[in-house]
Amino acid sequence: MTQSRPSQTSPDVPHIHGDTDGEQPVLEPVLDESRPGEARLMTFGCRMNTYESEVMRDHARSAGLDNAIIINTCAVTKEAERQARQAIRKARRDNPQAKIIVTGCAVQLDPDRFAAMTEVDRVIGNAEKLQADSWRVGSNQPVLVQDIMTVRETAEHLLSGFEGRDRAFIQVQQGCDHRCTFCIIPYARGPSRSVALGPVVEQVRTLVANGYKEVVLTGVDITSYGHDLPGQPPLGQMVRRLLQLVPELPRLRLTSLDPVEIDADLLDLFGREPRLMPHVHLSVQAGDDMILKRMKRRHLRHHVIDLCADLRRRRPDVVFGADLIAGFPTETDEMHANTVRLVEETGLTYLHVFPYSSRPGTPAAKIPPVPADIAKARAAELRAAGAHRLAAHLRTQIGNTVEVLFETATSGHAPDYATVRVDAPVQEGTLRSVRLTGATETELLGTVC
Repeated sequence: MTQSRPSQTSPDVPHIHGDTDGEQPVLEPVLDESRPGEARLMTFGCRMNTYESEVMRDHARSAGLDNAIIINTCAVTKEAERQARQAIRKARRDNPQAKIIVTGCAVQLDPDRFAAMTEVDRVIGNAEKLQADSWRVGSNQPVLVQDIMTVRETAEHLLSGFEGRDRAFIQVQQGCDHRCTFCIIPYARGPSRSVALGPVVEQVRTLVANGYKEVVLTGVDITSYGHDLPGQPPLGQMVRRLLQLVPELPRLRLTSLDPVEIDADLLDLFGREPRLMPHVHLSVQAGDDMILKRMKRRHLRHHVIDLCADLRRRRPDVVFGADLIAGFPTETDEMHANTVRLVEETGLTYLHVFPYSSRPGTPAAKIPPVPADIAKARAAELRAAGAHRLAAHLRTQIGNTVEVLFETATSGHAPDYATVRVDAPVQEGTLRSVRLTGATETELLGTVC
């Protein structure tokens, strides 16, 4: 297995539809360390982009692209797009002879803007980037971007591994049919579409055979899984059958879940399946009913409270994370306080908190905004509440013994996604029992048993 290194994705943006798993933000992705003579990749944004970068790596390798830099962009905030453009310019300065290919959500939304950059050789859309033909060396199409809203199928890929990682990400769903008023991502990803169980099972079996101990199922809106498949199997049914068909898989995680779309099968699995990790990341966004309605979310405050209570009854060791947006247009101090209280009332521990970012073309962009300094201050207050919850949770774990997947020689993640650091090195990519002896504000300390 390849050597682990810090994540190159940037979770410090609103993962509106759900492909986060609690990993801490890395705001400045860097070019990866691909083998000499192969294309290099820079990945912004979500776990979907992490998966898709590996698909593109295989396609570029097969096409013989040996002096290329592929930049996989994110569009969920203006800052994400700014970072991508900055990275493109830097990549050209540092690599004057390389062919620079730009793809991802920002490109899908505004291909002409990226094609006009003198540093860019080609732009490729979100559907095209997953097709092998798009990467042929002799391609003479500088702009290859189709209307994503016409796409009705999800391409199936068989990956043998993930460069520099000890956890694998599997795409089981793509696109989104919802229209939250703040979110531009459906227009970058297209309609919701699912991957059938057979290819998912084949992919997971391949990864486990290659030494991966943990698989993360990812998608744009994975709780909508199955509506477009024969029989319309919900996510819980797919997860249950996957675990049955791949008994050799030690650990399975899910990315962000919509609070009102979690089906009965999935709730049951969390209560009785130890291989399904007790870490539930929810796409909450706000804790005030009026703001949730103005966001056009499908849940209200009480749905989140009831769901967390239900899951905690079924799985006492469950730990929750959440995406939260601070300073949504029309948000008052009282509305913001309702979100802060929700953190304590539900025990939300791993928070991804972001000041609202206006996206042109969304309904929320037409609403008078909350002043930026107020939104930033509210985001800081929510992050402080999350930090308090995390530190309190970590202290409760001292004295326990947990199974840790080591992603570096001295650190990894417990089942509840807590970061665990040990006092002596172990083999990366392995699962080891660790006795927890202490805690800092952000991680657990322990000794390998």
